[in-house]
Amino acid sequence: MLTNRRILLGIGGGIAAYKVCTVASTLAQAGAEVRAILTEKAQAFVTPLTFATLCRHRAYTDADFWHAIPDRSEASLRYRPLHIELGEWAEVLLLAPLTANTLAKLTYGLADNLLMNTVLASRCPILLAPAMNTDMWEQAIVQQNWQHLTADPRYHWAEPGSGRLACDRVGAGRMAEPATLVVHLQSLLYTQGQRDLQGKQVLINAGGTQEYLDPVRYLGNPSTGKMGVALAQAAQHRGAQVTLVHGPLLGIDPAMLVGMKTVATTTAEEMQQAMLSNFPRADFIFLAAAVADCKPATYHPQKLAKQDLPNPLPLTPVPDIAATLGQQKRPHQYLVGFAAQTGDVVAPALGKLRQKKLDAIAANPIDQPGTGFGSDTNQAVLLDRHGRQQIIEPCSKLEFAHRLLDFVQQHPPDSH
Repeated sequence: MLTNRRILLGIGGGIAAYKVCTVASTLAQAGAEVRAILTEKAQAFVTPLTFATLCRHRAYTDADFWHAIPDRSEASLRYRPLHIELGEWAEVLLLAPLTANTLAKLTYGLADNLLMNTVLASRCPILLAPAMNTDMWEQAIVQQNWQHLTADPRYHWAEPGSGRLACDRVGAGRMAEPATLVVHLQSLLYTQGQRDLQGKQVLINAGGTQEYLDPVRYLGNPSTGKMGVALAQAAQHRGAQVTLVHGPLLGIDPAMLVGMKTVATTTAEEMQQAMLSNFPRADFIFLAAAVADCKPATYHPQKLAKQDLPNPLPLTPVPDIAATLGQQKRPHQYLVGFAAQTGDVVAPALGKLRQKKLDAIAANPIDQPGTGFGSDTNQAVLLDRHGRQQIIEPCSKLEFAHRLLDFVQQHPPDSH
């Protein structure tokens, strides 16, 4: 999703500028073409040489403002202003850290440095990553500027997190983590900034469930929750209000979930209750969790000695979340399931689609390389109740999520 894509970084004057070094390095190592503009204040925290090294290309400052560069589209030497060339070159622009000063300039369209002139000379999607002291962030005028800017469809944002800031203040204002920014940039490159899920409520479950025999033993599976989290991120980046109901997540930074409602559960029964509670408000529902099929018939509140373990172990079914939601689904709702299969994936998935009254299903061949539990990639055959089929070749789980969102929106709920 990043190879040969053109990404422009605008670095502002704040201590969080050091995080953008990781963003630049990650993007460049993934094959992207990366350029960086540092404001005058940014150079008090990081240097142009640092970004030139990480981006594999010279970094720009206000000292370069009036230095024209060769037109990349011309065979002959025709020179153009730098801010025009960079603005037209970029496919996506990241402003990080976004300071209160730059936020105000954006709001009023000021252009008093290279970065701001480049913003006004560009037409690509812009990702904003605010970072500032909590009291600054919560000032009424800053919030007014923020609301004004985020109402513009060209601007997208990675909400600041909360925690201990560099000034030792505890509260909101921490810039989004580099991994979060990289994922969001990938989404914007895929969607070209379209918010086609604006105003929609998306409900997703993710991760495995754990059904306990006693306080230390349980029936479970190796699901990490990566696919469901990728779906949640993709939907959020496309403008949806996302609720993620999840079991234990493995190897996933909670910072990746900032800005969405999350409900942590452990057992299938807890997950079902959380899904039913949030189901009535949802427009799209994705059942990406690996929910247990059964549980120990009896829970023992004290750890059983090895010699006391039941043999055989009596089991009892757990609630069928997909079937329950399929029975309660309203006409405006679109319910999507997942079927992790070995061997023939299509026939069992079609059976599950019809039996559980789903609108669509993703049939995953988990016996293929790079597509099992815990992998960073996925592939599937997508099927819907109208008989459509679409193959998603192996790709990252984020790209898979976007392709699935494209598929379900080709037959939106309102068209049923």
